[in-house]
Parts: sequence; C-alpha cells; structure tokens
Amino acid sequence: MAEATKPLLIKRYASRRLYNTETSDYVTLEDISGFIRAGREVQIVDLKTGDDLTRQYLLQIVAEHESKGDTVLPTNVLTDLVRSYTTGMQAVLPQFLSASFDMLREGQSKLLENLNAMPNPLVGLPAFDALRKQQEAFLKTMMGGWGAAGGTTGPAKEDAAAGDAPAGADELAEIKRQFAELQKKLSKL
Repeated sequence: MAEATKPLLIKRYASRRLYNTETSDYVTLEDISGFIRAGREVQIVDLKTGDDLTRQYLLQIVAEHESKGDTVLPTNVLTDLVRSYTTGMQAVLPQFLSASFDMLREGQSKLLENLNAMPNPLVGLPAFDALRKQQEAFLKTMMGGWGAAGGTTGPAKEDAAAGDAPAGADELAEIKRQFAELQKKLSKL
C-alpha cells in the first residue's frame, strides 16, 4: 500500500532512455501516460544531474496527444497560455488552472452522487434509460483520462443497467470510492 502512494521513480539515462526503478525495465512515454491514467504519480529525474524532468515529460505527453488528434485544449486556450508567459498572468495562471480542475472534479463527483443518490420518478420512462446511458458514456469519457472511471464495461455493466439493483449499487459504491481516491491524490498535487 505504501508503494502506491509514493511517486513512481523514472530515471532518464544519458541516452535519453527512461528506466522504471520499480520494475527494472525501460519505459516509453506511452507507458508513463498509462501509469498516470491509472492514478499513479510519477517523478522523472535525470540520472546524472538529479534534475527533476517531470514537467518536461508531462508536457511532451500532452503535446503528443494533442498532435494525434486527441484534442482537449482548443487553439484559443493554447494561444492564451503562450501569451501568459509574457504577461502578468504567468503568476496567476497556475492557481487558476489548478482551481478550475478541482472544481471540474468536484462537480463531476457531485453530479454522479446526485444522479444516483435519490429515487428518480423518471426511471420508468423509456427515454430515461437512453439518457442515463448517454450520461454514463459522457462521464466515462470525461474521467477516462484520469483513471477514475475505470469501472466495468461489457456484460456485467449491461446486466446492472438492466435492473440488477444490487450489482448497480456495488458498482456505484466502487465508482464513488475511486472518485474519492482520485480527489485525495489530486489534492496532494
């Protein structure tokens, strides 16, 4: 359990290869991205100098995703980020972005709680099931990059959606637990 709370130490060798100190093997940026999506904190350091390179590699991962068409950041936001380096916004922007992501996570968590906390008179309507599935797909897509929506997919989830209330309740409890863990990890950042 203590291992999961410690950041995964990745060492960069002079050859620019990245070495996972826990598994004693080399990793790629995609591997590091997978660790992060799974909820793991990482720290990347230069073996020779000891410099922390984590930010540099995280930015590289974001740039690669953006260039592949996995766009999250609109051009106007990227433009504003570039401008912020030459204005007084540079001092305020990190806190603003951090607070914005905190609000987004909190809002998503509360939305899930509200959707599932109280009995809903709309449950019997034919269109409600389709709307609920749309909402679940949207939230799964939004949270997928954060590793918190990992719940089950496939037959088990379909059975739960078909009216198997106890399995659905267990799945909801697991999702809530994962959200709480994610919020704790992110607040430590």
